[in-house]
Amino acid sequence: MKLNNYQRSSGYSPELANKVLDRSKPIQLLSTELQPQQKFEDKKPTGEIIAYKAWFSQAGLPPFEVKFADRVELPDYLSVVKFENLQAVEVSYNIYFKADGLKEVK
Repeated sequence: MKLNNYQRSSGYSPELANKVLDRSKPIQLLSTELQPQQKFEDKKPTGEIIAYKAWFSQAGLPPFEVKFADRVELPDYLSVVKFENLQAVEVSYNIYFKADGLKEVK
């Protein structure tokens, strides 16, 4: 996700995630399965999975991807979800998210 006008800081932070996402609006799951992220060495994949990613959406924002260190159970497509320990980092005007887990909001 590309966004401007945010004060830069180093590393992931929950404060940046709270500035980008509106906690009063629902977040919907767009992925039907997790996408594994492989470790690369010398610009070549090693086959070792180091994280998993899934896509989400919130009204007023472009779709965004969230990285999970461990495999999480995804609810059904378009389910409303809440993240556990959501954090964000800005790198070259791109915002990247990571979370410890997610839960379906019923």
